[in-house]
Amino acid sequence: MITGDSIDGVDFISSLPDVILHHILSAVPTKSAIRTSLLSKRWRYVWSETPSLSIDCRRTDPNSIDKTLAFFSAPKITSFHLCTSLLNRIDPLNSWIEFAISHDAEKLSLEFRDFRVRDYKFPDFFYTNSSVKQLFVNSGSVDLIPRCSVSWTSLKNLSLSFCTLSDESFLKILSGSPLLESLELLYCAEYMCLDLSQSPRLKRLEIDRSDWFMGPTKIVAPHLHCLRLRHSRLPCSLVDVSSLTEADLNIYFCDLKTLTADFLQHNVVKMLQMLQNVEKLTIGGTFLQMLSLAALCGVPFPTLKIKTLTLETMIIRSVIPGITKLLRNTSGLRKLTIHTVKGSSISELHLNAYLRLHSLNQRQCWRSKDSVFPGSLETISMLVGKHAESNLVALFMERLLKSTKSLETMVVLLVGYLDASGFEELAAMATTLSHNNDVSVLIKRSYIKCVSNTFPQR
Repeated sequence: MITGDSIDGVDFISSLPDVILHHILSAVPTKSAIRTSLLSKRWRYVWSETPSLSIDCRRTDPNSIDKTLAFFSAPKITSFHLCTSLLNRIDPLNSWIEFAISHDAEKLSLEFRDFRVRDYKFPDFFYTNSSVKQLFVNSGSVDLIPRCSVSWTSLKNLSLSFCTLSDESFLKILSGSPLLESLELLYCAEYMCLDLSQSPRLKRLEIDRSDWFMGPTKIVAPHLHCLRLRHSRLPCSLVDVSSLTEADLNIYFCDLKTLTADFLQHNVVKMLQMLQNVEKLTIGGTFLQMLSLAALCGVPFPTLKIKTLTLETMIIRSVIPGITKLLRNTSGLRKLTIHTVKGSSISELHLNAYLRLHSLNQRQCWRSKDSVFPGSLETISMLVGKHAESNLVALFMERLLKSTKSLETMVVLLVGYLDASGFEELAAMATTLSHNNDVSVLIKRSYIKCVSNTFPQR
């Protein structure tokens, strides 16, 4: 007879091998794993042999953490996660990090939650670690500037969030991480040039920037295959990304009034030129608006080799010139995904101000047949009825289909558009569009995707 977790009165879970129990306990915080020691004699020491530790000591006495680590008996740690706000107590923090390193932790995750984090300096032994393969540091601008050489000889994945770096310190980190394959720099500050030319194994780079965490203004990465650059309010020069095959750009320029008339030529389109070998490209709505300005100003676009293109955008008229120009310069495009997003965009007031720098009349620039689409300052809710809304989406799809000749598949992921009846109405229109353009059209409801131009502050 089977009842609950027992079979004929025998505790089924307790009868499992230790290796399976360790795997189960690795998925829960260590504090919860310790509680299982009260279940029975069988469970008394199981947690202490689990090779994964996840410790949140923001509301815990450091002495209790020391006792927990003293009972730990596994010879090796596969994963060590520490979340702390005890940076005013440097000695226990350093001893906990040393504990993880001495047990050859392969995955080390350090999360600092304390305003005093800026006063903390990692000890020298932190930078000498031959076991760690994945390192995650999330802090409030912790100083990651080593005073010694760096030796992370097994490190493959490095993720730094809200860390303070310098060009010199970053070169130390890169030179000491010869096996590095993936790098994430999320709202890190003080470094300007990211030279990855001496890191031949590094294939993936993700950077998030803002006004307060500016990040690099120059990227040299000849071996890189995948680049994700997000929320960058400042120009970023791609010097060498010749091996790049996949890119994700959502770049926001907050004040077009401060930009010079040749900005589009020397920054926006030049960035596009550096992506000429990219086959899979994702572009955000604000970058599409910048491309629209470039198209309206007569800036020539490069020819691209994109096979798969994803557009994360609102359906507004200020993205249409950029999209149509981009599609016409991409002769081999096979799949186009339109992922509608909720979020802010560049005001048409700012867009028009930039057009005036070129002595262009904005009323003449925005084509009359695009007037059916809402402007940057309007919202879809201003449309009258769901019929108008489904027509709007269908017109947007039609405009894009007419701008490309090689397309095989169009996928539309809708967020914030259409109720059930409107969705059915659009699906019927999509069938006609598919037949008329010899393109497979797929329409889906998507999860809520919100793109915000509100950035973390210091």
